[in-house]
Parts: sequence; structure tokens; C-alpha cells
Amino acid sequence: MHKLLASAYKEFLLLIRDIGGIAILFVMPLVLIITITLIQDSTFKTVTDAKIPILVVNNDNGNVSETILSGLEESNAFEVNIKETEDLAKDLVFKGKFQLAIIIPENLSSGLEQKVAQNVDGIIAKFGIEEEVDNLPKETLESKEVKLYFDPATQMTFKSSVKNGIDKMVAEIETKSIYKSFQEQISDDPSEVIFETENFITFKEILPTEDNKEIIPNSVQHNVPAWTLFAIFFIIVPLSINIVKEKSQGTFVRLRTNPVSYATVLGGKTLIYLVVCLIQFVLMLLIGVYLFPAIGLPTLDISGRLPLLFVVAIFAGLAAIGLGLLLGTVAKTQEQSAPFGATFVVILAALGGVWVPVFIMPKFMQTLSNISPMNWGLNAFYDVFLRHGSFLDILPEISMLFLFFIATTLIAIVYNEKKNTV
Repeated sequence: MHKLLASAYKEFLLLIRDIGGIAILFVMPLVLIITITLIQDSTFKTVTDAKIPILVVNNDNGNVSETILSGLEESNAFEVNIKETEDLAKDLVFKGKFQLAIIIPENLSSGLEQKVAQNVDGIIAKFGIEEEVDNLPKETLESKEVKLYFDPATQMTFKSSVKNGIDKMVAEIETKSIYKSFQEQISDDPSEVIFETENFITFKEILPTEDNKEIIPNSVQHNVPAWTLFAIFFIIVPLSINIVKEKSQGTFVRLRTNPVSYATVLGGKTLIYLVVCLIQFVLMLLIGVYLFPAIGLPTLDISGRLPLLFVVAIFAGLAAIGLGLLLGTVAKTQEQSAPFGATFVVILAALGGVWVPVFIMPKFMQTLSNISPMNWGLNAFYDVFLRHGSFLDILPEISMLFLFFIATTLIAIVYNEKKNTV
């Protein structure tokens, strides 16, 4: 135990002498999480918080186009700007001045009325409600096309949501037109309600509740665990550099002359850097609880979750330390350990779902993400933050993180022993 504490004290002295390294370990993750959360917070807010300016060219000026315009304005998602010509609207959108332009075609309202009346007359005639007046062929009506121009830099998610919204709006207009036409054919009293136009099938999102209040996830609950995990794993860079530096300076050679095993040396590093991971974790929580509300972001709710959160942070820190110990043992120079460590952390973050959610990845990448320790840690954090899980719920993830730490540390010890015995 004395040797382990002495090794840990040595690591502490080395760490506090590197002011720049301490700044990277503690300050940069805080700047990162604040910046990313501020950027991503708008995606979690309601559409009433920010309106997207769009262009509309109304070539119809009928009931249908008026319904479309009122629907766009009532959605509170768009700031509608009317333009006179399609060419002008297209030019503004393709230059990036606006995200979207909607072109309503000519005679949309009258064309829809003719098409619906034609279909309704045919149905009524087939049922024998009215005698067919003549057998003349029906007039062929051309379909109408609502054009959408998107800024080339617009993301696909925005395009899909706009297309689905306009498609739903047009479908409702067509349905109401059909009901109205049927009612005019069947009843002489325009005030008589025969068909109900309200949707019979609706959708309702059921959210988890706590104390009879719905729990709505926000940007803070997603970003704090994700970027805390990223910061924790980024310690493999200074840790591996530290090990390589000691080898190049001859410190390990002097240690081998003393009755100190390599496992004891690594144990001292593990203790100190685990404390560093926990300090990083606490700073991230403090940012979420106190700083975020002061700058207009949601407050991070950690009530009743602190013990489980610390458990996850400890095992995630161990996994990161094990990886750093292995990299520092295998690498021969700082030029090998630093770039590889930084790049490898980014790769693990991408695979683990820190950058992009796993569920939208290709199937192959979803399978590959299961080997990333960041994926295990992120799922464990989400189990606590968002799913309100218990210790049994996070047990599989923290077990995998601990086994990863044991495996990487053992490989580092065995590799070092074989290298020194050759």
C-alpha cells in the first residue's frame, strides 16, 4: 500500500507541475460543453421560440392557397414573405438568403373543385342517387404541383419535416373539399352537418412522469453526459504522453532498480487520474446545475441521481484510464501517443453515439458501436439521466467498462514484462 501511495504522490507532483495540461483537462471540456449545448439547444425548443423566414409565391389567389397560407402562419414555425415571381424566389433561396420557397400553382383552387366535383358526380351516379345526365367522356384535368425550393445547404431533416407538413395540409384540404361537395349534392340545406370533418384518428405522445409531471428531455440532459464522457476519455492523451515521457527520460529504468512492480506504477497513475476524471465530472455537473440556467439554458436535474451518476463516472473513468495505460505502454514516442490518442478518442466518440445518435447510423455501424466503451458509458448515463433507471439497469454497462479496464491494464502489464525480458 505504501508503494502504491508513493507512486500516486509522484503522479500528483508531475500533474500539478504541468499547468497547461491541467488547463486542457479541466477548462477545455467546460468550454466545449457550453458551446455545444448553446448550439444544440434550439433543436430541443418548441417551434414558437424561433420562426424560419420562407418565401411564398401565390399564383392561385383562391380558397386553397388562402388555406395554405393561413396554415403556414398558424403553425408559428415560419415567417411568411410573399414574392411576386418564381424566378425571384428561386434566386433568393439558391443564394442562401432564405431556407425555403413555396410556389403555389395557378388555378389550384378551381382545379381542385372541378376534380372533386367530377369524382363526386361519378360516385353518386354509380349508386343511382341521381340519374346520369349524359354519357359524354369526362374532362381530363391536369394535376397541380406545389413546387418547393430549398437552400442547397439545408439539412435533410428540415426538408422532410416541411414536405410532410405541407403534404398533410394539402391532404386535409382535399378531404374537406370532398366532404363539402358530397354535402352540396345530398342536402339542400347548406347549414345541415352531414359529414364530420374532424380527424377520427389522432396521435398522442406519452411521456414518462414523475410526481404527476411529464418529464421532457432537453438539450442539457443529452449534452452533459455525452460531453462529460468525451472529456473523461480524453485523459488518455496526457496519461499516455506522461508514460512515454517517463520512458524516454529514464524514470522507468530507475524504478526497475527498486522493488516496485509495473502494476504498482500503473496503480498509482490509476488513482490520480481517476480523481481527475471525477473532478471533471463534478465540474460538468456544476456547469449544468448553476451556469446553464444563468445563460438561458435548461437546468440539469440531478435530484436523487447523484450516487448512480458517480458510479457510472467512476467506471467510465477506469475504462478511459485503462486505454491510456495501454497506449502509453505500447507507444514509443510522444509523436505516436498524442496524435493517435486524440484521433482514437474522436473515433470512439463517433462510434459511441456522442456525435451522431446510434439509431440513425447504418446497420453495420450500429453493430460496430457496441464495441465502443463510450457507447456503454453513454447508455449508462442515459439510463440514469433520461430513463430513471436503477443500479440493476446500469449493471451491464458498468460491468463492461470494468472488464475493459481490467483487460487493457493486464495487456499493458504483460506487454511491458515481455518487452523488458527480451
